[in-house]
Amino acid sequence: MIDRSGEMEAFDAVVREGSISAAGRALGLTPSAVSRILARIEARLGVRLIVRTTRALTLTPEGEAYHRAARRILVDLAESEGAIAEQAAPRGRLRVSAALAHGRLSIVPLLGEFVARYPAILVDISLSDELADVLGGRADVAIRFGRLPDSPLTARRLGANGRTIVASPAYLARAGTPRLPEDLLDHNCLNFNFRRSEPGWPFRRDGRDYALAVKGSIEANNGETLVQLAQQGVGIARVGSFHVAADIAAGRLVALLEPFNPGDQEDVHALFVGGANMPARVRAFVDFLVERLSVPRSFE
Repeated sequence: MIDRSGEMEAFDAVVREGSISAAGRALGLTPSAVSRILARIEARLGVRLIVRTTRALTLTPEGEAYHRAARRILVDLAESEGAIAEQAAPRGRLRVSAALAHGRLSIVPLLGEFVARYPAILVDISLSDELADVLGGRADVAIRFGRLPDSPLTARRLGANGRTIVASPAYLARAGTPRLPEDLLDHNCLNFNFRRSEPGWPFRRDGRDYALAVKGSIEANNGETLVQLAQQGVGIARVGSFHVAADIAAGRLVALLEPFNPGDQEDVHALFVGGANMPARVRAFVDFLVERLSVPRSFE
């Protein structure tokens, strides 16, 4: 059986190295073995591919055409084998997109363990509250909160996140502590500046759910900013529980109105392009997140 790819590699090595002996050294073959391969190719094609002189090797026009075709085939073969190997073993660059706060507090602390488990994967993580376009190829895996729109992407649930109303001890000492939701109308309530599904801050009293429209002096597009402002005593914020769990435990922030917390939660999902051709690195990362984040945590 003729090894055409092996012949092409030998021919390419002769052209690249400039001599039969140098090609033999690069391939681990004897010069006579390389010469036999060249003679076999020329005999099968019925043309002269290389003109040999005592000083150099020169490609004929047919040799140049064969070399171009051989290089194209060898590159395609290498890329195909690499793609198949990638599906079989987790390796390569993995682009991850996560929200700023959740990524910093929940995803980044797990990355050391992940890369220790899969050292052939290079994690390229971007933290931003802007949504990365997974279908457009801007990310391999994106972590999303809340209800998901219809799309061809595959989703794996990673957990759920509740919300907590918080303020700093300094703010409460200055402005007083709200005891009822309606007390918030007299406080500086820090809000998100993008439209959310609820018209105000939701509460539950005597089994009835309702929303309270609150106002404040600052709005922001991310929870990081609202938590920082609350820590500085600027006002009261309602943010993801995962985001303030450590601050509450350390006394930097105080949880407010918990008896009226409706227990509303946002599901957290990993979104990616699924299917039979999904790279092994994507499958490994999503499985890892499900494994590690499904453990009960204080903010869920």
